[in-house]
Amino acid sequence: MITVIIAGGSGTRLWPLSTSSNPKQLLRLTTEKTMVQSTYERVNPMSEAVYVVPDISHAAALKAQLPELSEDNFVVEPGRRGTASCIVAALAHVVKRHGMDTPIAFVHADHHIRDNEGFKESFDVAAAYATKYERVTLIGIEPTYPAIGFGYIEKGDVVEPGHLWKVKQFKEKPDFETAKQFVASGRFVWNCGYFVGTGKSFLEEFKNHNPQRVADYEALVAATTPEEYETAYLASENDAIDYALMERSDNLQVIPASFDWRDVGNFNDVHEANELDEKNNYESGDNIHAVEIENSYIRNEENDKPIAVIGLSNVVVVNTKDGILVARKDVSHKVGDIAKKIQA
Repeated sequence: MITVIIAGGSGTRLWPLSTSSNPKQLLRLTTEKTMVQSTYERVNPMSEAVYVVPDISHAAALKAQLPELSEDNFVVEPGRRGTASCIVAALAHVVKRHGMDTPIAFVHADHHIRDNEGFKESFDVAAAYATKYERVTLIGIEPTYPAIGFGYIEKGDVVEPGHLWKVKQFKEKPDFETAKQFVASGRFVWNCGYFVGTGKSFLEEFKNHNPQRVADYEALVAATTPEEYETAYLASENDAIDYALMERSDNLQVIPASFDWRDVGNFNDVHEANELDEKNNYESGDNIHAVEIENSYIRNEENDKPIAVIGLSNVVVVNTKDGILVARKDVSHKVGDIAKKIQA
């Protein structure tokens, strides 16, 4: 199996830690390793080869963090064109080197997972089923609560009892009552954006449901100079793979994951992914002076500047050279809207 790590994006909901020049996949958020280093460490044991797709603006930083990989293992986006274009570019690069019939796993660089063995097992199973049935195979997370921030996959007809189902449909972020119904039914899994398929399967799906993406693929393969490649890539539509393919196809299948998963998309997630003290607090950095606080995340990236937090609960306080954030933890997902205005 070949693994492709999708490592674009800016993670604006984690501003001021994550910025357009230093996005969250380059940060140490949950362990001593950065998010992309942890992802590489997780996927390397299951992979014949690992490729990374970064945006050109932070490609150099990613290469510096992953010195184990050669220049050829990086498929650099000349500009951001969404996950669909990332995947088409990766297919063009990988198929040329490994052929049409090798399973290719796509993962994201910024997820927090502890059970690396369970992760490997799930992808090995997905790759086997993707090859056996010649279908793109998704990995869904069994929901543990009625989340309104995730997309859901509804399981359809059984393919392998207890292990593999056809995908019936995708449901984007539901309201709370609908999410409760999804969880209670036992028919839905969270869509974490993990999938495996052969080059042949992916291109067949694109041919049937979005032929423009086959043309994009062929243009990238035909490019003989960096200039031609850049022109071809930037001409592609800026779209997510969910909209460009997954939601159009009636020939996908899904397995339930056998590992824990957390999308550290906001500071509430980051707080819960870390080891907390007896009052449910997390502190990182020096010169922090906290008195009578609980259930809070405090991080100081400028240790010559003292930070004092007194008598508060359920807050995020983050100080970096790029800005200061003070927010209620349960509404920290709204940071992205502010960050986009600031960075504009």
